[in-house]
Amino acid sequence: MNYQRHSGQFKEAILNKLSQSDLSVRQFAAQEGIKLSTLYSWQKQFNTSGLNVSKVSSSDKWSSEEKFSVVLETASLSAVELSEYCRARGLYPEQVNAWKQACIAGNTSTTLTSKTKTTPGQKTDKKRINELERELRRKDKAAALLILGKSSMPIGKKKRKADFTDR
Repeated sequence: MNYQRHSGQFKEAILNKLSQSDLSVRQFAAQEGIKLSTLYSWQKQFNTSGLNVSKVSSSDKWSSEEKFSVVLETASLSAVELSEYCRARGLYPEQVNAWKQACIAGNTSTTLTSKTKTTPGQKTDKKRINELERELRRKDKAAALLILGKSSMPIGKKKRKADFTDR
């Protein structure tokens, strides 16, 4: 038997071509001269490795407004209702979830950037606060050293001598 190894790029290109064609998988396999089971195993391989080739290409047809409206429409649906909705529109629930995550990520990034904008006055205030905190830490260390030095000295008592003649 003559087995032929295909590169990952070739597999990905074939799967992209498959997802964009209107042919069934069986017809596409016959057209490309690739066994049907091989195509199915490649699809399975790319789906488990996180590279969803067929799903990515079909979502390119949707505008961002359409994606957002789908996310809004499906927000309150249960899993069963979501599946029905997706089947009716030729989508996958994973696509809708990915769009939802993209909407959330887009929203959080804009709120983070608006919160992190600082004025020049705030920058100078922050710099002054850091300087004062640094000075306070330095003075605390100096005070601790002074207290430590004083506590090691005897308080009004003389040290005993080892010689017992005075007794």
